[in-house]
Amino acid sequence: MYQALRIRPRWWMLVLACYSVAFAAPARAADAPRPNIVFILADDLGVGDLGCYGQQKIKTPRIDRLATEGMKFTRFYAGCPVCAPSRCTLMTGKHQGHAFIRDNKGMKPEGQYPIPADEVTLFDLLKKAGYATGAFGKWGLGPMESTGDPLAHGVDSFFGYNCQSKAHNFYPKTLWKNHQLVELPGNSGGVTGKTYSHDVIEEATLGFLREQAKGDKGQAQKPFFLYVPFTIPHLALQVPEDSLAEYERAFEETPYAGKAYQPHPKPKAAYAAMITRMDRSVGRIVDLLEELKLADNTLICFTSDNGAGADGFAGLHTEFFQSMLNLRGWKGSMYEGGIRVPFVARWPGKIKAGTTSDLPAAFSDVLPTLCDVAGVPTPAGIDGLSIKPTFLGVGDQPPREHLYCEFAGYGGWQAVWLGNWKGLRKNLQKELSAIELYDLANDPSEKTDLAAKHPDVVAKIAEIMQREHTPSALFPMKSLDRAKK
Repeated sequence: MYQALRIRPRWWMLVLACYSVAFAAPARAADAPRPNIVFILADDLGVGDLGCYGQQKIKTPRIDRLATEGMKFTRFYAGCPVCAPSRCTLMTGKHQGHAFIRDNKGMKPEGQYPIPADEVTLFDLLKKAGYATGAFGKWGLGPMESTGDPLAHGVDSFFGYNCQSKAHNFYPKTLWKNHQLVELPGNSGGVTGKTYSHDVIEEATLGFLREQAKGDKGQAQKPFFLYVPFTIPHLALQVPEDSLAEYERAFEETPYAGKAYQPHPKPKAAYAAMITRMDRSVGRIVDLLEELKLADNTLICFTSDNGAGADGFAGLHTEFFQSMLNLRGWKGSMYEGGIRVPFVARWPGKIKAGTTSDLPAAFSDVLPTLCDVAGVPTPAGIDGLSIKPTFLGVGDQPPREHLYCEFAGYGGWQAVWLGNWKGLRKNLQKELSAIELYDLANDPSEKTDLAAKHPDVVAKIAEIMQREHTPSALFPMKSLDRAKK
């Protein structure tokens, strides 16, 4: 027979207290709300277009504040130097040697070539883990009701442009709301109109946040992933008069006549005003998160899909604004100016305010990082690494031998970052060209090719280039594909 255990009252209280500590703490940890994630993507914003990266002529106080309250990366790279392939890498965690989309490729009647139905996206992973998901801005990974439809890849709510070509006008006649086209009042698709697309995308973004709010407890109904791929400052140069007024007398101007895109009488002012208007939208997102008491449990990331457009094209004055800082190249180029982008992350109480990281990282790292943040297993077959340890300043950042990128367009490019070394070759659609080698620590502008002086480094980079490229029938790289046979 079991004898009843007799415990004196004061000892019973102690036992109960120990029991509570032993068992209640894990329960609280298990019940802790998972973080919300807001990922904001600019379109063709140069690494030097923000005040926190040195911009002097364009005002970006709200994004600068994110950097002050969080972490700024100095060596962060887009997935590709143009739109659709960069976004494919962002959403799948696969670099351009393995990604499905490797260049811009339009579809009729509108949209880009779709990612396959079985391609696993960041949205798929987070939605499966219980996250509410929304995308507001530009998709660019497949037409509606195709295999690349955002609603077929884990997006609960979508509003904006499906097709990046249609996104070249900020006064379109219609935008997509899930699978329905919504007319924008007062717009004819011309130079101006009554409804600026960026503003209604901002409005839809804020609406999504309000839908997620739950009382005043600082928690959402369930954790959410909000993706905001704004179309600013991609051409055409178009901005409402209330924003243009801030800059219209700031610079000497030469009107752009509008041969490739919509004309503008004051292109410098328009470019600056567009970026400042986007900055205002970022501020409104942050302010609403704080109003809804969601900010403390929300990671916010801000970056750009590639570098700024070429100086002199369609009214752009990117050299005047030093949009690429002192870096060589621009959008479409695999030199640093075309692919190095700003990246800022804020997570109150997690990311130490006012920190800067020189860790080389890239779009392929976004999927594993955000999965790590959300406590979601990372799928096999991706190329990125989680940079959450760098965010938090806790634990060891997983080591990386190199970063790799290629681009089937603009003649064909390959690049490898190996520590401070960068190897690059171009014109690969014609021939297997020689590798250029640059020491980014001492030559960030890539002015001096050191390949002849460091054949051992060149050989190592050549081996990585050969290994990391997988041929694509849809986006061939002729010289590389021949070398694989």
